[in-house]
Amino acid sequence: MMRKVRDRFNLLCDIGDLSALLTESSNIESFLQSTVTMVSQYLNADVCSIYLYKEKSKELVLKATLGLNPEAVGKIRMKRGKGLVGNTFEQLRPIREACASLNPNFKYFKEAEEDRFESFLSVPILRGSRKIGVLVVQHEDQDFFSEIDTVILRALASQLAGTIENARLMIDLRHRDAKPLSSSSDADIFESLRFIKGRSASGGYAFAPSTIFNRSHGKLLSDESESDGVYSLEDFNRAVRKTSEQLIEFQSRLAEQLLESASLIFDAHFMILKDAQFINKIVQHIIDGISPPRAVKEVARHYIDIFSSSSNEYIREKVNDVEDLAGRILKNLYNWSAENPNIWESRIVIAKELYPSEVLKLASEDVKGIILVSGGVTSHVSILCRSLKIPLVIADLSQLLNLPEGTLVLMDGEIGNIYVCPTEQIIQQFEKQKTTLKATRSAKSVMSPLTRTSDGVRVHLLANINLLSELGIARELKAEGVGLYRTEFPFLIRSSFPSEEEQYLVYKRLFDEMAGQEVTIRTLDIGGDKMLAYSNPTAGSNPELGLRSIRFSLSHRNIFEQQLRAILRASAEAENVRILFPMISSLDEFREAKQAVLDSITSLKQEYAPHHPGPATGIMIEVPSVMGIIREFTTEADFFSIGTNDFVQYMIGVDRGNEKVADYYRPYHPSVLRGLAQIVRAVTEKDKDISICGEMAHELEYIPFLLGIGVRRISVDPQFLPVLQDRISHLNLSDAEKHAKEMLSKATLKDTREVLQRQIASN
Repeated sequence: MMRKVRDRFNLLCDIGDLSALLTESSNIESFLQSTVTMVSQYLNADVCSIYLYKEKSKELVLKATLGLNPEAVGKIRMKRGKGLVGNTFEQLRPIREACASLNPNFKYFKEAEEDRFESFLSVPILRGSRKIGVLVVQHEDQDFFSEIDTVILRALASQLAGTIENARLMIDLRHRDAKPLSSSSDADIFESLRFIKGRSASGGYAFAPSTIFNRSHGKLLSDESESDGVYSLEDFNRAVRKTSEQLIEFQSRLAEQLLESASLIFDAHFMILKDAQFINKIVQHIIDGISPPRAVKEVARHYIDIFSSSSNEYIREKVNDVEDLAGRILKNLYNWSAENPNIWESRIVIAKELYPSEVLKLASEDVKGIILVSGGVTSHVSILCRSLKIPLVIADLSQLLNLPEGTLVLMDGEIGNIYVCPTEQIIQQFEKQKTTLKATRSAKSVMSPLTRTSDGVRVHLLANINLLSELGIARELKAEGVGLYRTEFPFLIRSSFPSEEEQYLVYKRLFDEMAGQEVTIRTLDIGGDKMLAYSNPTAGSNPELGLRSIRFSLSHRNIFEQQLRAILRASAEAENVRILFPMISSLDEFREAKQAVLDSITSLKQEYAPHHPGPATGIMIEVPSVMGIIREFTTEADFFSIGTNDFVQYMIGVDRGNEKVADYYRPYHPSVLRGLAQIVRAVTEKDKDISICGEMAHELEYIPFLLGIGVRRISVDPQFLPVLQDRISHLNLSDAEKHAKEMLSKATLKDTREVLQRQIASN
């Protein structure tokens, strides 16, 4: 039984390439038809059908089928709670019947011609908390489907949910109408900027023409003038084909660069491009005598108005997708792509703000650097840029958004300097620095497998992993395992909550590539500076103190348990597995989170699904409330990790992402230092593991203090491992302990800073 289930789940992974399923379809309807064909073949079902829910009419509508009468598509409709399909949708649970017609809830539709199909199995199609529809399979034989088939069909529905949701959205739009948006005026040209001192968020250098994020497309759509030349219907069709080819190329490139199954970030673009209503409207405008560029603009504005007027935040976010897609079509229509095939390629992008998913789109087009005019250096966009090796500078200067398109900019991501229209002398200076830095980093990348102080004390260096692409460098640099895998990135880079199956594929790759080594995987840590573009449940007047991290997970048990199940399934064959809960503030929270793990194990046992039988569970120490009950925690948690970024900000009441109070964010605050020492002492006395992560872990001036208070496990982004090992190898533990003792004896910021500076000067 277990072998059979394992084989079925392995097969499920093999068909996970939804990108091909979508890109090979000629339109939305053919995509849905390809989907039911694939599912029916996979489960050996005689029938497979997709029902999508229409918000306006409150009905489930048959949108694709294999096995039923194809004439029934679009005609069969049922209210939620009616029939087996309606009950599946209403109750959000699978329904499996050995002989469906005997169920009193069965609703017969003559036009479906389903009399001969006895076995029935249906599962809801969900995307996070959004209800999308129902996936159904049927078979002529009675009692054909098993409990295993239920598990598999749920997994398939979960995998397909995101793309099907975008299909449903485009279908619904065909039945709406709206007025076109009015154009907005261009931004004033600003040419007086020359040098800007910003803050480094991701290292590296970039020298390239600049472009303003989203402004170029918005300008194209609002511009009433027309590019030189006369364009035909064939020119438009050529532009559409070229746009589709480019999107496929971007997705392929991103799939190679990012292993988090994020290659479908352009699926909304494809759904719009393959929507016959969208394309046909443009074609009809052209046939009616409207020029192709104007036809594209008018139809795009029409869709933008529909999206922007929606009360649904997720739908409003699609405005950017329409602008982006229409802009690409126009640039291909004008044949601008011959000069610059990719919109952001070889450019420095300047933006007010960016979602992580938008950073991925820029990465797929080989952007050279990013300048943000707002944000904190510890935000997840910054972490993502570091992982993708994209230079990022944050400059609190909104005038940068007014730079003319193509303005040459040189950015120094190492220290945060920005030069607008730099002189030849400055350019040569930075080219030399870039060459020197590359040589220096190459020399420092040689690491020993073990790390010891100069007097032989063992220190364990582990890697923080943000993206799976970093695992290679972590192994190359001989990291002793993964001290922190940040699971929020698969959430942050998508347009909706990733399903259990999507998460499973990511986590499975993580455990496979780190086979035999310790892996600590942190559950979802959103909120504060890690907001999801598609869900804003953590918002409030002070999101840092809102429904974030473990609070969000415990308040959304379905999302939490999907993640835990994915982790447990993915680590079925792993050895040293540790699940870390973020922002725990009480024993009650920890016990509830741990119980969720146990409940997930129980459910997987009942489904005969391969899974890890009992991972270690630990807490991330970030809030001061833990300090008062730390000894009680040491009797219940298996391990601990101190997240220094949040620990510092909560200890001294400073929003680390707020530029106005950034100077108050001081890790050397006496209370922070004493709090760290108290926690480490309590944990090590119980012989439990405790590690340090966050900015303090790779800031070399704090390493002597951390070793001096007893820290022996440090987890940092892989790029910091070589310099960290080098620093530790030159430290003597007795000296570090004396330094820590002196730091802890001081009660003022002035005094601790002086001790810290003396220590730095002595190196």
